[in-house]
Amino acid sequence: MAVYARRRRTTVVGSIIRWIGAVIAIILALHVLFVLLGANAGNAFVQFVANWAGILALWFKNLFATGNGQLDLVLNYGIAIVFWVIVFGLLARLVDRTT
Repeated sequence: MAVYARRRRTTVVGSIIRWIGAVIAIILALHVLFVLLGANAGNAFVQFVANWAGILALWFKNLFATGNGQLDLVLNYGIAIVFWVIVFGLLARLVDRTT
């Protein structure tokens, strides 16, 4: 009996799309870590990450209000991370499939 291995084809464009999604997820995750670990808010890099994370969090930024600021941050930005990873993963898969 022959076994056919289905090879996953990845295009350059699909890989770039995946990398963009990963960079967005890293920015959001860094913001969460900086806030939870109490990073210096006056630091230029921390401000840069916070500004971009605020933009990339979209409508998820104030989605949950549990009364605990750190839990809210983890929930809201965690959902934003999952959203972006799924969206860019689907886009990359669509590009890979059509080429």
